[in-house]
Amino acid sequence: MRNFSTLLFIFFLAALSSACAPNVTTTRGEGILSESTSGSIQSLNWLLIDTKQDTLMIMQGDQLIRTFPKIAFGSSGAGIKYRSGDNKTPIGTFRVGWINDHSRFRTFIGLDYPNIEYAERALRQHKIDTLTYERIRTAWIDGYTPPQDTPLGGQIGIHGIGYGDLTIHKAGINWTSGCVALDNQQISALRPWIRVGMRVEIR
Repeated sequence: MRNFSTLLFIFFLAALSSACAPNVTTTRGEGILSESTSGSIQSLNWLLIDTKQDTLMIMQGDQLIRTFPKIAFGSSGAGIKYRSGDNKTPIGTFRVGWINDHSRFRTFIGLDYPNIEYAERALRQHKIDTLTYERIRTAWIDGYTPPQDTPLGGQIGIHGIGYGDLTIHKAGINWTSGCVALDNQQISALRPWIRVGMRVEIR
C-alpha cells in the first residue's frame, strides 16, 4: 500500500510539472492587455518574486500593495538558468511578454525570458552563437518577446495549477518546469493587476 501511495504521488507530481508552456503563445504586440489600457497609477506597479520566502508581491514603487504566499518554483529550484529542460526558475529582471487566459493552468503570464543578461552570459560561455544572441538582443530592444526556441529555453511564466493537484502545491513542493506557480484563487486575484510590459523581478 505504501508503494502504491508513493507511485500515485509521483504520478500527480509528473502530471503537474509536465510543462509550463501555455497552449497559445502570444507576442508582445498581440497581448491581451497593453500599456495603453492601464491607468497611470497601475502603470507604476511591478511584481517582486522572492524565491527565499516563496512569495509574490505586487509593488507600487517601493510600496507593498499585496502579497501572495506559498508559491512554487521549478523542481530544480531558482537561480541562474543555463539551458532548456533544466527545470530551473530563472532569477533576474524580466517583463510580461504575453498573457493567455485560456491555458490549462487557468492563466499563463508569459515572461520575456531569456533577457539580454542571460544571452550575454550564454554567448561568453559558448552556449549560443552570435546569431542567436543578436536575435534575443534585438527582440528585447524592440520590445518583443525573445525567441523561445534557443538552447536557453523559454515559455517561462507565472501561472495557476488549473486542474492539477492542489495538495501537492500546498505541500510546499517545487513542481513546475521552471515557472512560478500560484494556486487558482491567487492567479485569479493577481490577473487584474497584470499588463503586457510590466516589470517582474525574480530574486
